[in-house]
Amino acid sequence: MNAAHLEVCASPEWKAALRDDILPFALRDAQLGDDVLEVGSGPGMTTDLLREEVPKLTCCELDEDLARSLAERLAGTNVEVVNADATDMPFEDGRFTGAVSFNMLHHVPTADLQDRLLADVARVLRPGAVFVACDGLPNPDLEAFHEGDTYNPLELGDVAPRLEEAGFRDVEVRSNEYGWAAQARR
Repeated sequence: MNAAHLEVCASPEWKAALRDDILPFALRDAQLGDDVLEVGSGPGMTTDLLREEVPKLTCCELDEDLARSLAERLAGTNVEVVNADATDMPFEDGRFTGAVSFNMLHHVPTADLQDRLLADVARVLRPGAVFVACDGLPNPDLEAFHEGDTYNPLELGDVAPRLEEAGFRDVEVRSNEYGWAAQARR
């Protein structure tokens, strides 16, 4: 993430938007279970909210500095932070009861890597487990905000087919003026 993006994603305003708007929109009635994976936790604003709702939360974060900072901040809690590539996670098949990804898929540089990430999330979920993902819709303002950063948003019409290709079923995709949210079963 560029510096401005990281500052916004670590702000109290972003955490309030997550709490009040984004998570309720995306998580609507999802039952994540007791061993949940968060893919791309970044500075951990979503992590802070999710950890209050689930017994065990494992965060997979690619950026070494962000992973280390989050692990230090949440030491002794119900959160484990793993510095790893989500296209090839170090978790056993079928481990997690649920998984989430909030506003991070557009940071994955290619469609192939996004698809590999989705397939690896499917691999580490138990049969019947839910995956909840959300992200912004392609937007020139968001693209400008990502100057010097990766910006590769998924088109709304591509979300369901790509989740199905990755091994998910019962895919439900919703959108509003800001973005999309998907719930799918393994």
